Amino acid sequence: DMSYPTPLIQPHRPTIMGNRHMIIAGHYLAAQAGFQILESGGNAIDAGVAAGLALNVVESEMASFGGVAPIILYRAETDEFFTISGLGGWPEAASCGYFQANHGGRIPKGILRTVVPAAPDAWVTALERWGTLSFADVCAAAIRFAREGFVTYPLLCDWIAQECDAIRDWPGSAALYLPEGRPPRVGEVLKHEDLANTLQFLADEEKAHAGQGREAGLGAVRRAFYRGDIAAQIAAHQRENGGLLTAADMADFRVGIEPPIRTTFGDVELWGCGPWCQGPMLLQALNILEGVDLASMGHNSAAYLHTLAEAINLAAADRHAYYGDPRFVHVPVETLLSKEYAAERRGLIASDRAFGCMPAPGTIAGHAPGPGPCDETQSAASTKSSDGADKLDTSYVCVVDRWGNAFSATPSDSGLQAPVPPGLGFVPSPRGGQAWTDPRAPASIAPGKRPRLTPNPAIAIRREEMLMPFGTPGADVQTQMMLQVFLNIEVFGMDPQSAVEAERIASHNFPGTHDPHDHAPGSLWLQGSMEPAIGEALAALGHDIHWYPERGPANTSPDINGVCVIRKDLKTGVMAGGADPRRPAYGLGWEEPVVAPSTNALAWKVSIESIEASLGTGTREGRPARGDRR
Repeated sequence: DMSYPTPLIQPHRPTIMGNRHMIIAGHYLAAQAGFQILESGGNAIDAGVAAGLALNVVESEMASFGGVAPIILYRAETDEFFTISGLGGWPEAASCGYFQANHGGRIPKGILRTVVPAAPDAWVTALERWGTLSFADVCAAAIRFAREGFVTYPLLCDWIAQECDAIRDWPGSAALYLPEGRPPRVGEVLKHEDLANTLQFLADEEKAHAGQGREAGLGAVRRAFYRGDIAAQIAAHQRENGGLLTAADMADFRVGIEPPIRTTFGDVELWGCGPWCQGPMLLQALNILEGVDLASMGHNSAAYLHTLAEAINLAAADRHAYYGDPRFVHVPVETLLSKEYAAERRGLIASDRAFGCMPAPGTIAGHAPGPGPCDETQSAASTKSSDGADKLDTSYVCVVDRWGNAFSATPSDSGLQAPVPPGLGFVPSPRGGQAWTDPRAPASIAPGKRPRLTPNPAIAIRREEMLMPFGTPGADVQTQMMLQVFLNIEVFGMDPQSAVEAERIASHNFPGTHDPHDHAPGSLWLQGSMEPAIGEALAALGHDIHWYPERGPANTSPDINGVCVIRKDLKTGVMAGGADPRRPAYGLGWEEPVVAPSTNALAWKVSIESIEASLGTGTREGRPARGDRR
């Protein structure tokens, strides 16, 4: 049902509506790039990849082309969900022992955090398996933004200004973000010409193999990155600067097409990414909350927020104890996501007192949890007080197309965490900063092993009624924001835009994923516009209350922003989208004209196809006809 009651909050933006196709992305230019693909006849996967590549340009400080790009998608024709890990593994030379012996158990910021870049193969794999267009087609907007430049915006300028001293330490990074030797000012045009050249090189390699078919062209893109000149440049830069990643580490890399995980919340199915990321944490928290009458508590009441926080803390304890790369660690996902297990965990929540520190993980037969956050062998930094704000990085995009396919992706990796190799225009994935150097930890370092990723896109579906891709940036707060927005919509009946603008909380009552894994026991952060009485009531329950600033520049604002969501009514075809105004996220949707009964349907069909032909969407070699793009 796409009718919404009078909103509990008045959003700053209208809810985007449409009934043909829709895209919401972390930056308005990325939404434009993806929307143009939808308008030209591409499907949700084509548009999502186009938007993701555009984000790699206009938000390269948040989402590197050489970074990570986890994806979950729904294919309407076969009624199936798929996930692409979009996450690379550690180099062969990496080990816990190396970092313990040489860096005191820390993973220092810089080149040693590099794991195999996965985003390029994630984008290519998505196109190869479920897309319809070429890499050159979906990359065109990104190349244009990079070559001709884009207008800078406050979040980008604030980020560069805050970190410009660190950026200057790395020549390739300085060339990318400080082209005039200073941080750009809002409204100036910033070009990423090295990145444009890299993307154009890949598109040219595809074109050189176009005569062998679309798949051969996409395979050429993959080879050019992982085995060709780009891999050689990355490996040389690593070798010359003390890095561990080699050409051999990259040569045979392929992203995993992983089985999705699933749970239910009432009659809604939640589909997410597996324990190679923190995706199960969202599903676990929802399982715990399913047995609670949340609606009767009232939206953002002290009782509601207390219950939410405690469910988050329980799920986070299991994340810390059990989640890791399932190719190396046996993660008891079936038990963790069972309703029986959730009921046991739910029973630990007391309505009159907070846990006060991270609760113990659940006991699962045959599985020993990893070391606790204050284990004596852990780095002393693990109990360092958190300021409640994670590093600003990561973006997001979701798409629903005219055929009912859905795409949800959370590209990431900050240009601040490691150096940009000169001439390439992107940072190879520094995602290794989200690992542990204690070999007993499930997310520890080992050759080929993937760090436990924070980005975790999701899709919800109520069969024959509703389809909803959603996600966000936000590091350890991602699942918490997604949880609150989902409940705002499904429990409190908010429209998507109101749901993403509503006030939020965030727990940091567990070790953070980023090295040095800061941990602030008992801490609960509230958005600054909440009533002081709410904070006082939660403090009386034992929560250590902190307040986020309500608004402010990027160097003071918390990373509790950026949620995007599309909700499609499967009965009427009407879509409603929400884009978080705390970031430059925007959405675009197309309103399909309603054909009156007296209208000649054949003439209308011919007219539409004529328009599409003028936009270049007709059949040509390597591109299926419009009707074949499901």
